[in-house]
Amino acid sequence: MTEIQNAIYPSLRGRAVFITGGGGGIGASLVRHFAEQHCKVVFVDIDQAGGEAVVRDVAGDHPAPLFIQCDLRDIAALKAAIAKGRDAVGDFTVLVNNAAHDERHDTMAVTPEYWDERLAVNLRHQFFAAQAIIPMMQAAGGGAIVNFGSTSWHLSQGGMPAYVTAKAGIEALTRSLARDYGPDGIRANCILPGWIMTKRQIEKWLTPEGEADLLKRQCLKEKLAPADCARMALWLAADDSRLITAHNFYVDAGAV
Repeated sequence: MTEIQNAIYPSLRGRAVFITGGGGGIGASLVRHFAEQHCKVVFVDIDQAGGEAVVRDVAGDHPAPLFIQCDLRDIAALKAAIAKGRDAVGDFTVLVNNAAHDERHDTMAVTPEYWDERLAVNLRHQFFAAQAIIPMMQAAGGGAIVNFGSTSWHLSQGGMPAYVTAKAGIEALTRSLARDYGPDGIRANCILPGWIMTKRQIEKWLTPEGEADLLKRQCLKEKLAPADCARMALWLAADDSRLITAHNFYVDAGAV
């Protein structure tokens, strides 16, 4: 893999950042990269052990992140975590809505209860996190919301209809927030990851055949890593992208 020298964004230094799903995968990389910018990072995850491991791994020369265990299907718990984080680090001016779960499921096996649970895991919390944090951004004179969608539904991927429906909805939510709160200096953008080589993806789905097909479809012949998404999130949160909002940003090596 190509060795990368990460950019430093002076405008991010000292900012309070709230990240969902930071206990592993892309989320853990987000926590590390924002901490390395000397942000005051608060993150939530349902995985207590995973969240604690990220804190231990990230702690160093930069401010240690604050982990709060939270099941994002419980909106009251999410709001409580945001309030607790605010008490610890101040008003959030960056929100990174990353948490999701791409559990496969068959259309004919989906019940109303399962459908609602999948949308709660993958979409609903993004709205309510934004609802809770937008007033902080308004008071601060602006902020940045970075939502995570997916390329999956753009590629007509099957085998998980509730997941792709939720991911499609995130793009609509992003544009709605950008339109409604742009006058307050709040930007909202959406990152669409391709097949990112997290530990879970490698263990559950990656095969030699799948890897060969992936690289054949990508314009750039290199596997994507969580850090590739984190670097895009940094730029979208920083003042360098100050007049960029309501857009999708593909991190997929040009997969077609």
